[in-house]
Amino acid sequence: MGLVPRHAAATLQQLAAGFPVLAITGPRQSGKTTLARTVFADLPYINLEDPDTRELALSDPRRFLARHAEGAILDEAQRAPALLSYLLGIADAATRMGRWVLTGSQQFGLMDGIGQSLAGRVGMLTLLPLAWREQFEAAPRTQPTLEAVLWRGGYPALHAAHRQPVPAHWFAAYLATYVERDVRQLLNITNLLTFQRFMAMCAARSAQLLNLNSLAGDCGISQPTARQWLTVLQASHLVALVPPYHRNFGKRLVKTPKLYFLDTGLLCHLLRIASAEELQVHAARGAVFETWAVAEALKHRHNRALPPDLYFWRDNHGLEVDLVFEHAGRLHSVECKSGTTYVPDWLKAPQRWREAAGPQAAAPLLLYGGENSHEREDHRVLSWRDLGACA
Repeated sequence: MGLVPRHAAATLQQLAAGFPVLAITGPRQSGKTTLARTVFADLPYINLEDPDTRELALSDPRRFLARHAEGAILDEAQRAPALLSYLLGIADAATRMGRWVLTGSQQFGLMDGIGQSLAGRVGMLTLLPLAWREQFEAAPRTQPTLEAVLWRGGYPALHAAHRQPVPAHWFAAYLATYVERDVRQLLNITNLLTFQRFMAMCAARSAQLLNLNSLAGDCGISQPTARQWLTVLQASHLVALVPPYHRNFGKRLVKTPKLYFLDTGLLCHLLRIASAEELQVHAARGAVFETWAVAEALKHRHNRALPPDLYFWRDNHGLEVDLVFEHAGRLHSVECKSGTTYVPDWLKAPQRWREAAGPQAAAPLLLYGGENSHEREDHRVLSWRDLGACA
């Protein structure tokens, strides 16, 4: 697989027509730099991870920016936050849009600088790992199994044509870099192994209701510490919290969010699932599939620079619909089942949801691990292979 065209490229070009400064955030290795350099091939590229370049930017920011008066791509811009204040004047005086592109894998530093210096002047885009449709469009003749797609995940390095790293080796190095560079910068942790254990405990809870007391107890840390560490994972775009949908449903609904990882390859690595074949019979297969579906929905929205606005629904009897979202004045629901054979009982929760939601509720969608998409009388059944085909 060569360079994978990203669905977010068109959105980035649209943002470039209306904002003097663009910012691309996302997890490490999600393809931010490649996307920026592909869409803005005419702009010089500056890597602020380079110590000499960063020292010049910090010691004399005016001179540094004057050297690139026509704009530039500033990679890992959170490493030189003082630059953002000086960009303010340039952005206000800009006659051409989309000439400054900031990327950052550590959202706290970058977003803090933007909020203080460039609010209202920056077009924001979050780039997550490759969506399933991007993988398919880049290699349409391949026919991977569902388990292979879930186990490998979407990080571009694992889909590159020129090298095929062993996923276990790649994810181990990825986590070591993340913990040593991002986590150590953000948190005063004396024992990084405790944070790694925290990540593993979060992985064991993906697609589950978040219970901070239980999570903290299993890791031997306080609840405030668990909350702080979870915030770091969210800011790093490794996990997301999906809140419950509770409009007009009052006390019958839980208020606790659900936790999801944003890449199932990383999730499988943290769960110590050693192969796609092992995933096929693993107890967490259903949770991994649901995690994949939610991550795909979030990628779809982020690639269009839309707010996440995804929810789940659960009543006081435990019936749950995995995804709920509003679109064109209707309430849409998605139920995720990893099984390969359609079972009518899978629609029990979506049908209960429709009764509670009333006339606003659209016909539910059932996403499953089988191969055949088809229409039923009051719902649609979608194969995992067809996810994103009509996006």
